[in-house]
Parts: sequence; C-alpha cells; structure tokens
Amino acid sequence: MTAPVESRGYVHGEVLVSTDWVADRLSDASVRVIESNEDLLLYPSGHIPGAVQVDWTLDLNDQVRRDYLSREAFEALASRIGITPETTVVFYGDKNNWWACYAFWVFQLFGHTAARVMDGGRLKWEQEGRPMTREVPGYSATTYKTRERQDGPHRAFRNEVLAHIRAKGQLVDVRSPEEYSGARMHMPDYPNEGALRGGHIPGAKSIPWARAINPGDGTFKTAGELRDIYLQEQALKPAEPTIAYCRIGERSSHTWFVLKYLLGFTNVRNYDGSWTEWGNLVGAPIEK
Repeated sequence: MTAPVESRGYVHGEVLVSTDWVADRLSDASVRVIESNEDLLLYPSGHIPGAVQVDWTLDLNDQVRRDYLSREAFEALASRIGITPETTVVFYGDKNNWWACYAFWVFQLFGHTAARVMDGGRLKWEQEGRPMTREVPGYSATTYKTRERQDGPHRAFRNEVLAHIRAKGQLVDVRSPEEYSGARMHMPDYPNEGALRGGHIPGAKSIPWARAINPGDGTFKTAGELRDIYLQEQALKPAEPTIAYCRIGERSSHTWFVLKYLLGFTNVRNYDGSWTEWGNLVGAPIEK
C-alpha cells in the first residue's frame, strides 16, 4: 500500500496532495481543480466534479510559433477558468500526470506558486471509485493580472544547453532507453517520428521518468527511493545546475517536478525544446 504523501519525506512535500485532500475540498472556492491530459476525450467522458480542463496544445502553447502563451493569453486563460493569483490550483491528468506536471510548470513561468499536483492523477482517483461527472462547471470570470513570463528559473534553451554541456553540467534524459540509444525517435507504442537523428545529448544520464512512480497507481515513490535512483545510483548532486529533457518537454516536466520539489534540487530547469529540437539542429552534438 502506498504511504501517505506527508510521510514520504519530500523536501517540498506541500506541492503534492492526495486524492483525499482534493476530495475534502471540492466545495472550497479558494481551490480550483484542473485536468490536463494527453487524451483530450477523457475530460468530456468524466472528470472530478468542479474540475476545469486546460488543453496543453490550445491553452498553453502559442498557436503560430513554437513557444508558450504570452502574459496576456495567460491572464485570459486564468480569467476564463475563474481563478485569481491567490487561488490554489491543483493539477491532475492521465499518463501518470505528465501533462499535469507540464501545466504546473507553465504556471510557474508566470509566477502562480499557489499550485499543487494530485498524487496518482486520474488513475488513482478512478481506482478509488471516487465521483466523476460529465458536467462542465461554469465559473465567473475574474480579473487576473500577472507579470511577464519569466523563463529563466525554470526553462532552458538550446544555447544554454550547449553552454551547459561545455561546463559538464548535470543533464538528465528522461526518455525510454530505446530513445536514449537512438534506436527510436519516439517513445514505444507511438509513431516513430519527430527528429532526423536519434541518440542523446552528450553527457546526459539516462533516467527514464517512470522510475519515479509506482506503476500500480501512478503515485510518486518515497523520497528515500527517489534519492536511491537520482543521488546514489546516478550520482546527481542537488546543489548543482541540472537540466532535464525528453522529446517535447512533458515527460521532463514530470522529472523536473521530482527533482525540484520532491528532492529539493536548487537549480533545475526543463529543456522543452528537447529532442524534437536537438535531433533536428544542424551540427548539434549527439551521442549514441
């Protein structure tokens, strides 16, 4: 049986909440539950009562260039889902919270620190037989004002990754072993596409994202188990600058969450350009 969240020894365990915590606050106006999935048909088929949907493709990404939404677009999104900067937003979703962590990460670019992730995501909520609804809630629009997006503390760009390589910084490749070796360009069970070259960024350690979770219910492993993987086995140092990447940034946002909040890494960023950018860059160094 999975240990309670509060007993697992995380450095910043307050950002991870249990299904019980969420169930107890479904009527709390200061809390907004947000579902973010890879499969966009899941939310209409049933979701946590009161939860709103945030579409990672349409709501979080610029629709013309490869980048995230602007400050104005983020303010419009926040207004539409009825939150203020003081609202505690709780993310959950499919794929063991890949896209929940991705949405959480994007919200951090705009400084919305009153944010949590529901441990186990949709999988655990459904396993426990908790209530689901198809009713889409309607919340009054708010006036949400925030600062310009600040990528620096949380996001790495390709030139910064190149400098990180030269400095022999810590790099974590969270993709599957087949992607890391160059045998595949995409994760197993998906179309094998997305880049012209396979392999990994020189010096990157292969630590697949799924090693951080309990496969039975999608919950995160204890801090001790995570330290065994990242600190003991892979010799990562929490005080050293660290960059995580995958193919498009969703799996690596999951690992970013683990390193930053659960293990307390003090300088960890997500390279969202990841392999779809790196594997297509002319002259970019690649190892196999």
